[in-house]
Amino acid sequence: MSRKKVTILDLQRKKENGRPITMLTAYDFTGAQLVDKAEIDVILVGDSLGMVVLGYDSTVPVTMAEMLHHCRAVARGAQFALTVGDMPFLSYQTDLVEAVRNAGLLLKEGRMDSVKLEGGREMVLTIEAIIRAGMPVMGHIGLTPQSQSKLGGYKVQGKTAVSAHNLLQDALALEAAGCFSIVLEAVPEPVATAISQRLTIPTLGIGAGAGCDGQVLVYHDLLGLFDRLQPRFVKEYANLGQTILNAFVAYRDDVADGRFPAAEHTYPMSEAEEAEFRRMIAE
Repeated sequence: MSRKKVTILDLQRKKENGRPITMLTAYDFTGAQLVDKAEIDVILVGDSLGMVVLGYDSTVPVTMAEMLHHCRAVARGAQFALTVGDMPFLSYQTDLVEAVRNAGLLLKEGRMDSVKLEGGREMVLTIEAIIRAGMPVMGHIGLTPQSQSKLGGYKVQGKTAVSAHNLLQDALALEAAGCFSIVLEAVPEPVATAISQRLTIPTLGIGAGAGCDGQVLVYHDLLGLFDRLQPRFVKEYANLGQTILNAFVAYRDDVADGRFPAAEHTYPMSEAEEAEFRRMIAE
């Protein structure tokens, strides 16, 4: 059976049938190709690229231009996964018209299938405006990295009964606004499970336990490529950072000791042409 492009309806059917959804981030053509070949359902071009690719200390400095650059690269590499472009800080919080325009840019120029933005009930009007313009929106509540200063840092959200109930109300409001799915980040498992059971749309957990309808991890975290911030919820499936470092050191030593390049890494020239070349430069 030939593989088909994943759609929002496919994600909805997975929730209804109790089949977990998989999502990973990707930030470039090669990464997107690899994630797509693994038959991951959704690729998120996350504003986490600010930290793991661009070296910022948070997601806040990421610009629309940077997001569009990376979205285009991922779109060229992703053939089957549903793609989601993160709306960066201040691209949607200040003005409804600007929010719709920037969402449109992620689809039109970034070639994404949908967009994601952070926030609960305070974002309902913005989400509704984007959806009215014909663009699918993924919500994001719990720990919202763009607002981590307001939240007091990268901390678990919904640990008290009142805050957990507020998260549920946020989730229900986002569903009513038209979101096709919601990311739940750094939320206690009982809270995330209760939210997932009460929503008709899929939830995607990152540090929210197994009760969500799907899971998402950051590409660099999963592969052991980023060690500046290591959340508890990350499972490192490979330590490629050390493998890559070992390869770089081996290359350095081979060059220093004259082992690279060897004869098999060079291009030959016929003896006659080489002799003629040497005669020409001698003259």
